Amino acid sequence: MTTVSPTPTPTPVHAALPHPVTPPQPAMQLREIVFGAARAAAVRAAARLGVADALGETPATAQELATLVKTEPVPLRRLLRALSCYGIFTETPDGYFAHTEMSRLLREDDPNSLRNISLWCTEPWTWDVWPRLDEAVRTGKSVFADVHGKGFFDYLHQDAHESAQIFNRAMTTSSMQSALDVAELLDLTGVSAVADIGGGQGHVLASLLEKHPSLRGTLMDLPGVVARADARLRDEGPLVDRTRIVAGDCREAIPVEADLYIIKNILEWDDDSTRRTLRNVVATARPGARVVVIENLVDDTPSMRFTTAMDLLLLLNVGGAKHTRESLVTRISDAGLLIDKVVPVNPYLHAFECVVPD
Repeated sequence: MTTVSPTPTPTPVHAALPHPVTPPQPAMQLREIVFGAARAAAVRAAARLGVADALGETPATAQELATLVKTEPVPLRRLLRALSCYGIFTETPDGYFAHTEMSRLLREDDPNSLRNISLWCTEPWTWDVWPRLDEAVRTGKSVFADVHGKGFFDYLHQDAHESAQIFNRAMTTSSMQSALDVAELLDLTGVSAVADIGGGQGHVLASLLEKHPSLRGTLMDLPGVVARADARLRDEGPLVDRTRIVAGDCREAIPVEADLYIIKNILEWDDDSTRRTLRNVVATARPGARVVVIENLVDDTPSMRFTTAMDLLLLLNVGGAKHTRESLVTRISDAGLLIDKVVPVNPYLHAFECVVPD
């Protein structure tokens, strides 16, 4: 007797498909990894199109969003569907798209916005250097000049003005966000003067001065950098009376006296610069002064996928490197500093709290 299998119930067109209950197998994991460029490009496209800004608190269809951001609706839906696989936007069963925690970070008005950083990490020059990573690994040197005919920073400021602006905005955003974490972490008991060495525009210093009304501070960095110092620290800014700005190269000398020296994210270019900077601090600071070195680590951190990627990009761009805990401890100790403790600042930064010996 012939039997007929019952006709399966069709899945509604807009119904959400069930999520797999097991992680993908190694072969599929590798396929997803090698298509990582598509994921980064999708984030960049959404940021450049302003999709996250256009999407409000009410879910919207791709057609509605396409009208707002001036795209074709079908390709936009494909873009949003790809992003939603990674939790950037979410699609409802009836075909509407809504915000997620990650998609909100692409909004310009979000206080924790990563829009500029997303654009910076996917600028056109990055696509030119990543395919040369094997060469950089073989030689241990930057490939940037071979690709673009000049060094990284010369290229940015001479040939890629828009990219340089994105770089400056991304660095400002990152610095302002981490500055609050640093200010929250540091115990300034007994500290009346702090120096932010290689402190960029001074966001860390400004956050500390705002939190501690009796504190005085010095910002030191290259002349072109301190010329763009945080408005709170200069001219008619509210912190100008407690701020000193010093233009100079910390690799040459550090003519600043303080109870606490902060060195944040400047020990990653090359070993010689790292040694000279740390030794200059020791040569200048009085015995017992505190030194806090703050860096990303490529080990012993919950954000290794992020920090190791930055480490490789540094290799490609300038031949620099992020540190392991051991490598940074070695360099700090070799300079003559005594390490008191190492503590996390946030998921991607660690602080090495040190003392200048007697």
